[in-house]
Amino acid sequence: MVDRRFYHPRGPFSLAELARISGAELSVEADQRKQIHDVAPLDAATPEDVSFLDNQRYIGAFSETRAGAAFVHPKHAERGSKVTALLLSEQPYKAYALAAQAFYPFEVVGRPGIDPAAVIDPSATLGVGCQIDPGAVIGVGADIGARCRIGANAVIGENVVVGHDGWVGAGVSLSHCMIGARVILHPGVRIGQDGFGFAPDPAKHVKVPQLGRVVIHDDVEIGANTTIDRGSGPDTIIGDGCMIDNLVQIGHNVQLGRGCVIVAQVGMSGSVRLDDHVMLGGQVGLAGHLRIGPGAMVAAKSGVVKDLEGGGVYGGLPAVPIRQWHRQVATLARLAKRKPG
Repeated sequence: MVDRRFYHPRGPFSLAELARISGAELSVEADQRKQIHDVAPLDAATPEDVSFLDNQRYIGAFSETRAGAAFVHPKHAERGSKVTALLLSEQPYKAYALAAQAFYPFEVVGRPGIDPAAVIDPSATLGVGCQIDPGAVIGVGADIGARCRIGANAVIGENVVVGHDGWVGAGVSLSHCMIGARVILHPGVRIGQDGFGFAPDPAKHVKVPQLGRVVIHDDVEIGANTTIDRGSGPDTIIGDGCMIDNLVQIGHNVQLGRGCVIVAQVGMSGSVRLDDHVMLGGQVGLAGHLRIGPGAMVAAKSGVVKDLEGGGVYGGLPAVPIRQWHRQVATLARLAKRKPG
């Protein structure tokens, strides 16, 4: 259940309002005026809560829930509890997410103002309505858009740009980068540090100056302790709406298209290019200078060593089409069962 020490719901909302907010269709027998006060999982929900069913393994809980309402795909509607009003949607999890946002909207700025313990260079520019937390440092010529929050001990480097309504978490460091609007950077993110560029030499490796930037477009979210290196000459680019998890490493000159999803502990070598809406599972590794086509999906722990066509699903080391990988695994399993001789 939601701990009210940390979270404070808005509302209540009527079922009719939740249907409008989420785009769901309220079941005919439901009372449109019924008030819902919070969200909760199926097994813990009360008659004042709304929940959802998006995975068939929880149909049992859906049948027994005490929730006042639940989002569900129409094909599972008949499995619902008799006490639960149904909000029908082809995408019940998305509909639930929209309703949950209404109860718990993300607020970038809680208390506008500049803490006395923050350090801001006189040449920096702050938009209206910003919140600058204790220990934050904003460097020479930095430009912070309206209604941004800069968390405790975050460091915004010289001439960095952060677009409006951005959230820079505690301990984030930004250098050599341009950040778009409504970007969320969770604590410990590092953006714009040197790329890993050097000329190998047996006597002494020679460092190559990294002269590019990181350009992050609008509506991007980047998880805690993720690192994004600046380009060596070309820029490192993160496209609109990308969702990047915790502990991801993105090397210099990487380019991500729109709406890519990168799960935790992915590592991208330099100059990788991901087209729009690529999805990489946890701990995927990519060799340098590869291109992954639009809409491609790569299973967790895979190793990508050559270009992948768009629209496919891949897995394994080296990554191959997913069915081919499954056949490889099955073949190895059969071989392992054979008795020697």
